[in-house]
Amino acid sequence: MLHGKISIQPEQLLHRTAVVWILALFCCALWGSAFPCIKIGYRLMQIDSGDSAAQILYAGVRFTIAGILTLIAGRFIKRSVLIPKITSFSKIIVLAMTQTVLQYVFFYIGLAHVSGVNASIIEAANVFAAIFFSSVVFRIETMNLRKFIGCLIGFSGVLLVTLSGGRIGELSWNGEGFILLSTLAYAFAYARLKVYSRTEDTVLLSGFQFILGGVIMMFLGIMLGGKFGNFDVKALLMLLWLSFVSSAAYTIWGLLLKYNDVSRVAVFGFSNPVFGVLLSAVLLDEGSRIGPEAIGALFLVCVGIYICHSRKKMSGQQLRVYQYDPERQYAVIRSSICSGERVAGFKNYDDSHFTEIMLIKSDEDLERFCTLYGVGELKTEY
Repeated sequence: MLHGKISIQPEQLLHRTAVVWILALFCCALWGSAFPCIKIGYRLMQIDSGDSAAQILYAGVRFTIAGILTLIAGRFIKRSVLIPKITSFSKIIVLAMTQTVLQYVFFYIGLAHVSGVNASIIEAANVFAAIFFSSVVFRIETMNLRKFIGCLIGFSGVLLVTLSGGRIGELSWNGEGFILLSTLAYAFAYARLKVYSRTEDTVLLSGFQFILGGVIMMFLGIMLGGKFGNFDVKALLMLLWLSFVSSAAYTIWGLLLKYNDVSRVAVFGFSNPVFGVLLSAVLLDEGSRIGPEAIGALFLVCVGIYICHSRKKMSGQQLRVYQYDPERQYAVIRSSICSGERVAGFKNYDDSHFTEIMLIKSDEDLERFCTLYGVGELKTEY
């Protein structure tokens, strides 16, 4: 039985499987377009492939603009200016340093000392790392055999598309090591974003962390001697497109993380290299890379995603969203001593009023409740 104010909300829509698939793949297509577009942007601005300082400066400008675009979009979506609370600043700093600064500084430096094949394989491992952080380190979801098998199949697709054109070769600390650190920074940031989304606006967090991280990267790039060789209209338009890619993709991705398991969203990251290959073939005239390997990789990635999204039928309870206030209520399970029946809901801090949400008959029901409301561990009361 459900009590309290119940209505159809965007949260309910963002939890539906079809919507998750469409939006997540849209984000990955945007990120996939970034690989060839960054190369085009470097060429337009006359940035050499080995000029790490100019690349970091370019990324800093890109992310600063992305943050501004995100806040402008948030202004129209929320119909008010997005102003962070005092308690939000620490979260913005953590996300800016991990999701933007550390991830991309390690990535650009490592990329100068590693083959594209090795970098693609290690970068795809961020899906495993994101699921590891969310399930083992922060304990905001549970790992099961289904998720592991889905990730394994998806990763095999990445291996197929990356190894089809070369071999792994020797490893180096400042090459593969830095790429690995980049993926760990990415995974840590996404797990933290899931935690922060319980009480924070993900659009606000994305916008301000982009600006802070972008400014830090611009300063670092300038200090290292980075500069642009050319800056014309075409170069500006490409820079604006890349800024839009970051703004739109990360904002939508953050909203999906808010109302779904990290593993349910992160697994789509396996499609990034596939989109990168397909779009590079179109934008960079690399059609020779499209072959059976790319098609097979796309198939394996889709199978892996499908397995991670397959769920057992729940107890027939309709999926509805109760609008609760985390500053006024906390999630709890009430368990009957006599019958053992368990009901999940929310209890008020002030008057201890309990609002029933759903009957918990299985671990799947509990996982469903935690996923929908972004809840970690629940306290049980008898």
